[in-house]
This record gives sequence, structure tokens and C-alpha cells, in this order.
Amino acid sequence: MTNPVKEIFSGDAPPAPAALAAKVRTLAPSMTRSMQRVAEAVADDPAGCAALTVTGLAELTGTSEATVVRTARLLGYPGYRDLRLALAGLAAHQQSGRAPAVTADIAVDDPIADVVAKLAYDEQQTLADTAAGLDTVQLGAAVAAAATARRIDIYGVGASSLVGMDLAQKLLRIGLVAHAHCDPHLAVTNAVQLRSGDVAIAITHSGSTGDVIEPLRVAFDRGATTVAITGRPNGPASQYADHVLTTSTARESELRPAAMSSRTSQLLVVDCLFIGIAQRTYETAAPALAASYEALAHRHSPRNR
Repeated sequence: MTNPVKEIFSGDAPPAPAALAAKVRTLAPSMTRSMQRVAEAVADDPAGCAALTVTGLAELTGTSEATVVRTARLLGYPGYRDLRLALAGLAAHQQSGRAPAVTADIAVDDPIADVVAKLAYDEQQTLADTAAGLDTVQLGAAVAAAATARRIDIYGVGASSLVGMDLAQKLLRIGLVAHAHCDPHLAVTNAVQLRSGDVAIAITHSGSTGDVIEPLRVAFDRGATTVAITGRPNGPASQYADHVLTTSTARESELRPAAMSSRTSQLLVVDCLFIGIAQRTYETAAPALAASYEALAHRHSPRNR
């Protein structure tokens, strides 16, 4: 069973104008520095860049015309002309009354009210970017595989392990066999037991966490359907993923590490995955969920005095 490295967004329709900024934020970290300059320019000033020819944008960013075209294609557009049309649409959308941007940079002496406002804005932006960039075809395929799986193994370390445990307990409550593994040794020894009809899900913001990639590779080699939830769709983990679900890569800051922003987007993807599975298995999921609520009801009732 082989799975060569996938071309990013190959075969996909060009992203809608509103999703362009989200796709730039998601893919920029994996671009070359020259391509990053092009991507940042179109995201920062879509109206200005929409008015430029490919030569003009290359001159503005200190790059080449070939780099501009490669950047457009990596962002999901067949060519620069298509990117210009998207930029014009994005500019029109922004001029139609979008709220002023709020910086998410948090200073060490910020009042707590400002911290709340900035974090709330950043969380909203992260969720919006993730929703805009999430491939619903890939999501649907992952849902279909998991809904009929014999068992589901989930791999994650650090903050991603918390997301994995959240997904596992949700799936257990609707009657599916699901296990979250944060110990890399146990993850690999369990992955060896997987086969066709099973599903393995790797959660890794960077897409390059070795302790997550190894069990995913083992599961892939054993014939299980593999899913990667990652902020780097062209990262090493994707080589062993039948389905890739991309999360937003919100900007990291000194007081807001990547683990915080990545967890927000991962939880959204996990919830979408879970709801899709619950819909597919509703006849068994609904009574299983009701039974789990009933079993825990006494723990939420006021104590008898």
C-alpha cells in the first residue's frame, strides 16, 4: 500500500475570496521566504495587489513572476489571473463594512479586560480561518470511514493529546470503540493491531511530530484508513494520511504559544468529525448517548440532605 506525497489542494476548486486570507495564514509558514512575501502582500492589501499585473506584484515583493505564479497555485488558483479576481472579490468584501481589525498581540502590562478582548478576537479568527479552509470532501470521507470502523485509534502528544482524548470520549459515548494514545510506545504497539476497516487519526499542529507520525505510518502500512488533523497539510504526517483535515495556524506570540491557538482549531475539526459520525450512526448513536446521560444524571443532581 503506497501513498505518495500529495500535491496541496490538487483537484480542488479555487478558494472563495473570503477564504483567501485564511489559506494564506495556513500555508505561509511552509512557503519559501520569497513566496511568503507574495502571500503576505496579497493578504495585507488585496485591493492594491488586485490592480497589479504579475510583473507589478513581482516588483512590489522583490520576487520573480515565476514565484508569484507558484504562490498563486499553492494558494489553490490555476494562475495569477484567478488570484487577481479573488483579490478583487476580497477587497469588495472588506469594503462592505467589515469591523476594524483588532490586534491579538498581548503585552505583559495589558489590562485583563484587553486580554479578554484580544483573546476572544483571536479565537474567533482562528475558528473562522479553520472553517474557511476545511476541505468538506476530505471531512466527509473521514466521517464515512470512522462511522463504520471496527475501532478508531487516535494519536497526539502535548496539547494535541487533550484534543485526542476529547474525541475519544465523545465517540465512546455514542457506542464506538475508540482509544486515544498519548504514550508513543503504546500508540505504536496498538497501531500494529490495526487492519483494513479500522481508522487511525493523528493530531499534530506541526505535521512533523515524530511520536505521532510513527504510529500513523504503522497504521497506514497495516491497511487502516488514516486521517491527519494538522496545520501543515504538506508536512510529513500527510504522507501517511488518506485524508487530511487542515487547521488554522494562528500567529504565535510570547504570551500565546502555538499550543493554545492550535487547540482551538483542532477542537473545531474534532467536533465537526464527531457530529458527522453521529449523524451517520444516528440509530445507534442516539440511544447510546441517551444511556450515557442517564448513567451520569445522578452525579449532576443536588445531593439529598
